[in-house]
This record gives sequence, C-alpha cells and structure tokens, in this order.
Amino acid sequence: MTGSNWTLQSLIDGKMTVTAFCHKTSCNHSKVLPLEALRDRFGPDTPAMEWHLRPKLKCELCGSKVVGLIYAPDANKVSGMGKAVPGKSLYAKAKGE
Repeated sequence: MTGSNWTLQSLIDGKMTVTAFCHKTSCNHSKVLPLEALRDRFGPDTPAMEWHLRPKLKCELCGSKVVGLIYAPDANKVSGMGKAVPGKSLYAKAKGE
C-alpha cells in the first residue's frame, strides 16, 4: 500500500485505522473513523489521503473543521502490534507460549 494511492478500501484491506482529532485547544476530541461506513457512503475508490478526507470532516463535539488525521495499523487486526503471537515471536517464546 503506497501513501499516494490510498483509498478507503485500501486502508480497510491494509488493516489500518484513521483517527481524527480536533485541533481546537478547548476541545481536543478524537475518534477512530468508521472506514467501512465511509466506504459505503462515498465508495471504495474514494481517495483517502489526509487532504482528501479533512474537508469532509468536522468535530462532532464542537463543530470545528480544523482537524488532523493519524494513520496507523489496527492493533486489533495486525499481529505483532504489542501482542504475543504464540510460537511466532521472540516475546511469545520467552513467555513460554
């Protein structure tokens, strides 16, 4: 998955999460975006880079349109993200798993 070609579907397929956060100092709200719902609303081939998504977003608490995005692997869907994978990681072996 290359960053310049991210779509909503490629983020889902790549087991990624996108967290939006409000830049308004008095708010600082954040939320993991529901990528499947966004895909269903806008289509799977919708570009999903920050400059594509940000204009579509606003803070659900204060209404500010000054938001940022963080892209990261979904720790619940990607093995090795702080979890011991039995028989596959050095950490798991050290724990006797």
